Amino acid sequence: MLVLTRKKGEGVIIGDDIEIEVVEIKGGTVRLGLTAPKDKKIYRQEVYLKIQEENKKASEWKASSLDSLLASANIATKESK
Repeated sequence: MLVLTRKKGEGVIIGDDIEIEVVEIKGGTVRLGLTAPKDKKIYRQEVYLKIQEENKKASEWKASSLDSLLASANIATKESK
């Protein structure tokens, strides 16, 4: 991990297209301004971790859930005949 010291108004450039600037320092809080292309997704760390957790849960499945889904589909198919 690269650790840098920055003052208000100073920043960091990542690659050719991402800029991070220290906008405000108040108490124990630092406000950052980010400039990046619109195709770059930028998340707060806790939001990103929650998205990853939810994606992992969504990708997990149990055989019983599949059986239940198939049973429901069979019922719907039989009722439409």
